[in-house]
Amino acid sequence: MSDLRLLVVTTSLERAPDLVRTLCEERWIACGNIVPGVRSIYRWEGRVCDDEEALLWMETTADRLEGAMIRIAELHHYAVPKIVAVTPTAVHEPYAIWARESTRSPA
Repeated sequence: MSDLRLLVVTTSLERAPDLVRTLCEERWIACGNIVPGVRSIYRWEGRVCDDEEALLWMETTADRLEGAMIRIAELHHYAVPKIVAVTPTAVHEPYAIWARESTRSPA
């Protein structure tokens, strides 16, 4: 098992690039993929909502996970953003090395 973690987040398509770019620039994530056109149906404040969103798929390391989740919540415009961490069972080791280096603070 790898020390990499996958973060799954939904947001508006308009705000997705800025969120991913900031997290990448601040080294909370190594990479973020923006998948447009996700339709989310959910219960919020007593009613069922049906909205188009973007799905973000982002990689970080286990030691950066908690900070990344906190930072996403700070930057996110939803009152209760979806932030789900997934532990992969296997990761191509050259990619894992790159992701570790990309999230490490510069010396």
